[in-house]
Amino acid sequence: MGRAEGYRSFLDHSNNPCPYSHEYFEVKMKNYLELKGKNIVVVGLGVSGYWAARWLASIGVRVTVSEAKHDRELDPAVLEPLLHMGVKVETGGHRKDTFERADAVVISPGVPHEMDVLDKARKKGVWVTGELELASRFIQAPIVAVTGTNGKSTVTSMIGQALKMGGLNTYVGGNIGTPLSALLAQGLNPDVVVAEVSSFQLDTIESFCPKVALVLNITRDHLDRYKGFGGYVESKLRIFQNQEEEDCAIICDDDPILSALELPRTRRLLRYGITKKRDRDAYVHQDSILVRNGKFHKFSTKHYRLPGIHNMQNLLAVGLTCTFLGVDPEIFQSAIRHFKPLPHRMEWVGETNGISFYNDSKATNVDAVVRAIEGFERPIILIAGGRHKGASYEPLAKVAKQHIKVAILIGEAAELIEEALGRVVPCYRVESMDKAVMEAYRKADPGDIVLLSPACSSFDMFLDYKDRGEKFKEAVRRITNGQE
Repeated sequence: MGRAEGYRSFLDHSNNPCPYSHEYFEVKMKNYLELKGKNIVVVGLGVSGYWAARWLASIGVRVTVSEAKHDRELDPAVLEPLLHMGVKVETGGHRKDTFERADAVVISPGVPHEMDVLDKARKKGVWVTGELELASRFIQAPIVAVTGTNGKSTVTSMIGQALKMGGLNTYVGGNIGTPLSALLAQGLNPDVVVAEVSSFQLDTIESFCPKVALVLNITRDHLDRYKGFGGYVESKLRIFQNQEEEDCAIICDDDPILSALELPRTRRLLRYGITKKRDRDAYVHQDSILVRNGKFHKFSTKHYRLPGIHNMQNLLAVGLTCTFLGVDPEIFQSAIRHFKPLPHRMEWVGETNGISFYNDSKATNVDAVVRAIEGFERPIILIAGGRHKGASYEPLAKVAKQHIKVAILIGEAAELIEEALGRVVPCYRVESMDKAVMEAYRKADPGDIVLLSPACSSFDMFLDYKDRGEKFKEAVRRITNGQE
């Protein structure tokens, strides 16, 4: 059994049943009648909470939404449909009696599992679960679930695109933006569901069992939420715990933790990596990838537009998934030509005076930034910083020597990043995204790249990573349009 320091073996973990099951909710639910008339509390009114509340109310559940924000902070366009459906909305904090009277509590991914009201509800015998776990029990279509520290959204969208091109009615959702409860609320009946799944969602699963489960990589992230790296690793590996013989697990063999992983021989295990090695089912060969499904299929990558080694690894994962699910090789080859970066992920924004600007705002951890930097051969002016997430910036300093000319730092973590990078490259701190982009442009020469790749969360200065990326693009456009 492969092991990594600080976490138990996956087998040890998977044999531990969830302690929070409730008598009303058996592991395999067959119809909505088991929920009708129950009193369920939905915690949080973000996108997951909103759709969970809508779906539950539509099938006759007595729904109460518990939201920490006050009424004035909430969008009326979110509140009004729920109120119209008879959902009770409690704002301004979480009421103990509301939780303890519930038959079940459904939490959103961003809600801390250790909140006092949740602990007290559990002690009263109330089942506390996540939106992903509950919704998945009512979805009849096979689920392809994608997790990992980096690349989840890219791989999820690429798989969804390829399956659609293959003629399958495909629902793409989960942590990528549209939760699985939205599928149920809208009465959709897809052939297959492709879901991005976060560690926070996996923390609350019990019976969630994807037909295909992918783990792309595991590096240090969210250490501000987990007690240690071992807890984070353990969370990611929960994606495999309920798979059976007819299911498929796909892992990146280039990742040191995943390469050491051994799974029970109760499902098919496929491994991929950049170079050819024994037991690898997909790898890169010159300007092609080779993907095995009984025999090896060769796919040209000449027209693949996503840069960097990490995106070649992503393509291998997508290729294994699609061949396992029976996508015609010619269709997958065509799909490769159509794949393109998602917004805020290595997104080309513009060029002026020979200087190119890239928006990688979704790179909210150090490993993602290292991967982005290594994807370019030209000198980089890096814009980084934001809210610190607990990981060391030393890996960033190691690649900075070869790739980064100057670092422009913003946000709460600027000083910490400078402590790591300042020994190897010039660092400058600024107070806003506008100033960061302008300073980066001034420091750049023709042929250089200005890259926003923060290595931090965005919440110190922006609404989210999307807002941060849009502010970057607006600042770039002012330069490329000659307004600065």
